[in-house]
Amino acid sequence: MSIAKILWVVSFLAAVVFSFVTGFAYAAALLAVLGLVSGWFVDADHRRGLIIAAVFLLMAGGAGAWDAIPVIGEYLTKIFGNYAAIMAAASLTAIVKTTFERLKP
Repeated sequence: MSIAKILWVVSFLAAVVFSFVTGFAYAAALLAVLGLVSGWFVDADHRRGLIIAAVFLLMAGGAGAWDAIPVIGEYLTKIFGNYAAIMAAASLTAIVKTTFERLKP
């Protein structure tokens, strides 16, 4: 298993854990750091998909769509909300990395 896959698995598990654990002051910061680091390992041909997924989860309300499901909808919304934060940070890293690659002579 590559370092990229391990980081994405750890990031998703952190999103799940922080959906149920409340009161941890640095949860958002930890999710952001995991996302920033995970974004560094995204292949060039997968960056566009990452950015589209992040936009869908954040802007189009994709993370909040789960709320209508009885009983587990609230938890799924929290999980995908946290994962949306990870993907937003990862897409930021992917955008910066792509910009530097294009500017590099």
